[in-house]
Amino acid sequence: MVHLVYCDDKEKVLEKILDTSKTMIIRAATGRKIPHSRVFVGEKLYFMKKGTAKISATATVKSVENFVKLSEDEIVKVLADNQEKLNLSKKQQERWHKKCMCLVEFENVTEIEPLDFDRQGNMDDWLIIERIEDVVIGTSIPYNYDKSKF
Repeated sequence: MVHLVYCDDKEKVLEKILDTSKTMIIRAATGRKIPHSRVFVGEKLYFMKKGTAKISATATVKSVENFVKLSEDEIVKVLADNQEKLNLSKKQQERWHKKCMCLVEFENVTEIEPLDFDRQGNMDDWLIIERIEDVVIGTSIPYNYDKSKF
């Protein structure tokens, strides 16, 4: 599988990834949510700056940690222990302060010739797909949420 990750434009997430000041992505919620337990070492990540419809970088998953039912103290500790890799602003730390977390560390970040993203309705901020061409204009297929179910 490959993963398309939306990067917050206001927080300059993609820029931090490209300048290597950010080497880990977080997704968190009150309950398990994609990509929790669905991303694995060696898989490919594609990054897209939110609002641009351009897929412009790739990386390889280096490690993954999934957490469930974290206590308040555990949430604070996980965020603090990984802050150097996550490079989160205070606002982001508040946003991702949730009981279920998925931390995805990556390596081998590469800028690519931008691919035009074919946005479809109801897409989340993390897509799990067979191949990136499935969401690129000209080769896209209707998005199937089967891969996003637990």
